[in-house]
Amino acid sequence: MSQLYVAVLAVIVAVLLTVAIYQTTRVKTKADYLVAGRSLPAFVLVLTLLTSWIGAGSLFAGAENAYRNGFAALWLPAGGWVGLLLIYFIAPRARKFAQFTLPDLLEARYNQTARVLGTIAILFAYVGITSYQFKGGGNLLHLIFPDQVTPELGTYIIAVFVIVTTALAGMSSVAYMDVAIGSLVTVICIIATPMLFLKAGGWAGLHAVLPATHFQVLGNLTFTRAMEFMVPTMLLMLGNQVMYQKFFSAKSERDARISVVGWILGTILLETLIVSIAVFGSALYPTGEVSRQPYEIIPYTARNGLPALMGALLLGAVFAKVISTASNYLFSPATNLINDVFVRYIAPGASNKRVLIVSRLAVVLLGIWALYQAIYAPSILAKMLWAYTIYSAALTPVVLAAFYSKRVTAWGAVAAIAAGTAVTLAWDVPSVKALFPPILADRDAIFPSLFVAVAALIIVSLFTPPPEPSQLAQFAD
Repeated sequence: MSQLYVAVLAVIVAVLLTVAIYQTTRVKTKADYLVAGRSLPAFVLVLTLLTSWIGAGSLFAGAENAYRNGFAALWLPAGGWVGLLLIYFIAPRARKFAQFTLPDLLEARYNQTARVLGTIAILFAYVGITSYQFKGGGNLLHLIFPDQVTPELGTYIIAVFVIVTTALAGMSSVAYMDVAIGSLVTVICIIATPMLFLKAGGWAGLHAVLPATHFQVLGNLTFTRAMEFMVPTMLLMLGNQVMYQKFFSAKSERDARISVVGWILGTILLETLIVSIAVFGSALYPTGEVSRQPYEIIPYTARNGLPALMGALLLGAVFAKVISTASNYLFSPATNLINDVFVRYIAPGASNKRVLIVSRLAVVLLGIWALYQAIYAPSILAKMLWAYTIYSAALTPVVLAAFYSKRVTAWGAVAAIAAGTAVTLAWDVPSVKALFPPILADRDAIFPSLFVAVAALIIVSLFTPPPEPSQLAQFAD
């Protein structure tokens, strides 16, 4: 059986390397590397958006949530679904703006200070997201090859592969690898889910084994806890730089809007299938190793609950998904360092060749930082919620205000980004949490951070002059 896993993973790795090397030959300019020459059609956009969004957060943290709470775990991805409905109206505006990074947008609508603070928030959040992709991938390789690969060694292997393939061709490499990965994952999950459902005994078998709360709307969650899962996901989706970069890479505003429709349908389908596989797995394997490490439930179920070939394909699909999401969230902050720091302040007149060299170096350095965090990270779920929170509180309010508010000012945005970042970073410091009553100190940082950021955005904007018409024009519908 191990030979079958090796063969499947070898084919996937070979395909991804082939795509990355081929796309490298087509990268000649900064625009080619950062936004794929603004050439991505709607079909490619759908698959790259879908694949970049669903990674270790869904396959490990979301699966752990489903193992513990049943179908109530859908509160976590549901935040993304709500965000996507709103994004349908944002996508064409984003493509019309057509720059390279989210801080480009922050400077155009606000000022340079907002750009710099936004870059810092993105670096913290996205390198954090990349780190738990590395960690999840390392755990997966250990599960597939328990005697040959430790979780730490697996993390190093995943990190090296992601850094190399991402550095080669940038957005072109990431987007077209996502086409292959997204197609594979969707097809395999559609086939595997009913097979596991039948093996678990259908609805009668599931209800006989699992607690009744697994089938309730909130399950074991309180409403507040459900919102702590849903709101960060929704806000990350609405302000997600990876998403905006894909829209900046679209062939047209029409392709950007069409891609969101496919993304909505694909995300609802795939996230529901992933949660279902984890719930069915929890019925099949309620005890043993996986009950102590429930984040492994999907790869464990693939290996033990499916026919050999189907299990190998599902494990390969999970592996490919982790690679894809890690590549997307590693590449995104690298573009910030290049476009928002290097080209903007250090070498404004740098040639395309020099920009490409420094871009690849940025990918390597950020990859090393993410690897360091992965080795010393807490649980994948905890790291995911932390990364989502810092981004959601610091950036999403000001991004939405850029498109939909004519009164929010530059200094209001600066105050919001600084406040949201500071509260999130400080929230886990014991001396800071001691200042709050236990009922608040025991909660996640999302609501305190978001409240402080939005309050700063509104209050400072009220006491500072409104933006100039020229700042608003390029964000109008």
